[in-house]
Amino acid sequence: MIHAGVQMTNWGLVDLLSIRRGIWSSRMNRLRGMGLKLCIFIPVVFLSVAAFGGTSSILEMSPPISGLTLANLRDTFEEFHNGHRHEAIDIMEPSGTPVRAVVPGTIQKLFFSVPGGNTIYQFDEVGEYCYYYAHLERYAEGLHEEMSVQPGDIIGFVGSTGNADERAPHLHFAIFALGPEKRWSRGMAVNPYPGLVAAVKRVK
Repeated sequence: MIHAGVQMTNWGLVDLLSIRRGIWSSRMNRLRGMGLKLCIFIPVVFLSVAAFGGTSSILEMSPPISGLTLANLRDTFEEFHNGHRHEAIDIMEPSGTPVRAVVPGTIQKLFFSVPGGNTIYQFDEVGEYCYYYAHLERYAEGLHEEMSVQPGDIIGFVGSTGNADERAPHLHFAIFALGPEKRWSRGMAVNPYPGLVAAVKRVK
């Protein structure tokens, strides 16, 4: 059944399947890392139904940077950075570029960490996914935890805090599928690249 909240006229089947496969691939990679060997067959028909039946906030995501183009996006999810899988995408932009909320939701945590610098953990409205913005120069004025935000709201500014190279400011953007405990500090990484590609195509 097609969910009424998903505007199918703005989506191609390929885009939807790419996002679903990104989520599935993340889950399978996590299972493989745990040493589980699975042999699973998924018919193409099932994938098509699953893609059109989703209510995930990823399917309605907007770009975190205004004017973002496909040329600005490179899939680095599987790359190894600093000895571990990146599990995110880096969007290179000048320092001070506004960073915008990608989905409706709540600012769950504002946190400074050694690797991420100034970071924002945003939960979507149903608490299914956490959207993570890192290396921020600073937060938007007045931003606080438990604050409701809408897509396009400025929540911070691109920077190079944490372990980012000062010569290469960027937005480190990641998505995590939350578990039943809904903890901002824990989740299963989902490749954000397919969702960002679809979001950029929609605003063209």
